[in-house]
Amino acid sequence: MNINDTSTPPTAAGSGASASAAFRVSRQRRGRVETSTERADTVLRALLDAVHQVISDHEITYPEFQAAKSWLMEVGEGGEWPLLLDVFVEHTVEEVASRSQQGTKGTIEGPYHLPDSKRLPAACELPRRADEKGTPLTFTGQVRDVDGTPLPGAEVDIWHADADGYYSGFAPHLPEGNLRGLVVTDDEGRFAIRTIQPAPYQIPTDGPTGRMIAAAGWHPWRPAHLHLMVRAEGHRRLTTQLYFEGGTWVDDDVARATKPELILRPVADKEGGLVQRYDFVLERD
Repeated sequence: MNINDTSTPPTAAGSGASASAAFRVSRQRRGRVETSTERADTVLRALLDAVHQVISDHEITYPEFQAAKSWLMEVGEGGEWPLLLDVFVEHTVEEVASRSQQGTKGTIEGPYHLPDSKRLPAACELPRRADEKGTPLTFTGQVRDVDGTPLPGAEVDIWHADADGYYSGFAPHLPEGNLRGLVVTDDEGRFAIRTIQPAPYQIPTDGPTGRMIAAAGWHPWRPAHLHLMVRAEGHRRLTTQLYFEGGTWVDDDVARATKPELILRPVADKEGGLVQRYDFVLERD
């Protein structure tokens, strides 16, 4: 949500319900992950040991423990697990994954991806309202293999907030599919997407996640960014976000997901809009 916007913001519960439904669909499509008993035992013991150590080191009292239990129950009842985990935990999971990956840098997916966006040609305009606010942005590039081979027919799944910091599918006042699209690259792996520059946004704070942030004295803001999920047959899927140089919160992202390699430096065009090229490099499976 933009600090200057007067629209009614989506509630944490509403956003959580949408994120949970989208996650379940995505989870079903990606299939079940098999984990051995030995692996589960090792990880779960380490997780519980870490919790026990925090309790011991900080001398957590019974009232504090009961308050934490109540809060965890509220997170689940409010459907905020996708929000909480994606904002405060996912960046570390992604950092571990990136240690063994080549190609374009990835970062977190976040809770606002929706499956089955409208399929669009390589040169396109993202679906938008007739009176869509925001600075026009032309985003171009090429999808290639790590050896430089162009990848025709690659899918560039792109979604982002509007100029007030709202996402379609999560803000009731936005039309379905607004500023979302599944762009298919041309015979040279290229794409050219016309959209608008998104705004920074505040994660929903009216639920238990917001109370946690307030209790710790943190801020709830994410910098403006484009979400991308890039896929090509025989290659590892890339999930990333691209930020804007000099943007508010770029150096203080609540989700800790920004990386130097993912900072855009768009240039102005003659019509008062912005132009940015960014190529994606995918590694083979």
